[in-house]
Amino acid sequence: MHLDLTVPHELWDRPAMRRALADRDIGAVFRLVRQHTGVSQTRLGAVTGLAQSDVSAIERGARTVTSADVLDRITSGLHIPNGLTTPATAAAGTRPGGTLRFAPTGPADGTRVGPASGPADAEDPVKRRDLVNGALGISAALLTSTPAHATPSGPPTAPLERALFEPPAARPASHADLAQDLTRARAAFSAARYQALGRALPALIATAEATRDHARPGHARDRAHALIARAYVLAAELAVKEASEAVWVTADRALVAARASGDPQVISEAARMVAIAMRRAGQGEEAVGFLTRTALDFDGYRGDPPPAALAAKTCLLLTAGYTAACGGHRTTALDLVGEADQSAHRIPHDQPGHGLFTITASPAQVDLYRIGVHTQLGTPDDGITYAQRVAPARLPTAERKARFHTDTARMWHRIGRPNRVYTHLRAIEHVAPEELRRPSLRTVTTDLLYTRQSQALPGIRAFAARHGALL
Repeated sequence: MHLDLTVPHELWDRPAMRRALADRDIGAVFRLVRQHTGVSQTRLGAVTGLAQSDVSAIERGARTVTSADVLDRITSGLHIPNGLTTPATAAAGTRPGGTLRFAPTGPADGTRVGPASGPADAEDPVKRRDLVNGALGISAALLTSTPAHATPSGPPTAPLERALFEPPAARPASHADLAQDLTRARAAFSAARYQALGRALPALIATAEATRDHARPGHARDRAHALIARAYVLAAELAVKEASEAVWVTADRALVAARASGDPQVISEAARMVAIAMRRAGQGEEAVGFLTRTALDFDGYRGDPPPAALAAKTCLLLTAGYTAACGGHRTTALDLVGEADQSAHRIPHDQPGHGLFTITASPAQVDLYRIGVHTQLGTPDDGITYAQRVAPARLPTAERKARFHTDTARMWHRIGRPNRVYTHLRAIEHVAPEELRRPSLRTVTTDLLYTRQSQALPGIRAFAARHGALL
């Protein structure tokens, strides 16, 4: 297929185009090119090396281009005449060797995503390069989030899905810097800031893999494998949220890296994500067996297992119980959750943070899972008691609070109480608005919108429109 694009030369002489180029308003450049050539966003993306979703976001002003590499590709792909643009490597906010980076416009905290420029950077080019390519540059995307009222520019998994098969270039980083960025990425997931997480994961994963490739065999490489595995666990969690097929790839890569690390807890984190991918593919029974066998590995301690081992076992059993419930295996599901409850009560909860990488293990977490288990088993009324026992304000993260309200909304949806469903959906909007754009919750919102009792739900139509459920 011929990908070259011919732009009428006179277009570059138009005042509107010259202003757009002078202002580096790539969105305006794209709009003018498409207006005068009739080219599609897909074709425009092909000649500039961008995905159609990125072209659309740039046109709408939802993203700005700050990367020298991307600006160079756009200049080359559109054949912008020499002299109409400042060389990309001299542009404000860009640097030689920069990686592909899009900056959301108008971030909530006023922070501009992308490398900051200033006198110190001008005096130290090595530091500037490291900030772009090293682990310290990864966190830029995590400093901002999409405001609750804004329309996201695309699925949070879009950058990840592209990067899985066309990974960005990256350089190795120190384990300390990499671990710090992984901590920030985990915090973004826990805060339900999925757009920011999706932007950051490609560079995080690429940097972790570059670090592993340059490490000598031994502890350093094992540590790098563990960091890679946890980055892929976050990627798999994000793929699950978005019902993306990328969950298979990310979960598998997490497990391969985890096994290479030799860390039992990291292996358990990855195994959980593989089992969730198996469940979603209709292999529920195999997933339950895999989870229970992995959980049994934590029974080999003499005397009392350490809290971390008990917490990992609890989380694996909870996922196994929910998976069994999805398959309609009532006895197995309730037995597994009951065993998880016993393990959770053996953990000294005066020490925070026990659990796997993305979820904690506690009696409240067990009650939360029981809500979903009973809903999946077709007995949602049995989940009401557990829903009443959970104090959502005391759950540790915004993501877990949203999970409680999600499972409780589904429970009331099955019971047929739309007013209760709406109450919990609005609670999700308060604590984690990005959750409401998940496909499963958009479906619940759409069902609520068209129920016969929708007239009794004030603002339901506007609510549905805000979160993409009103087509």
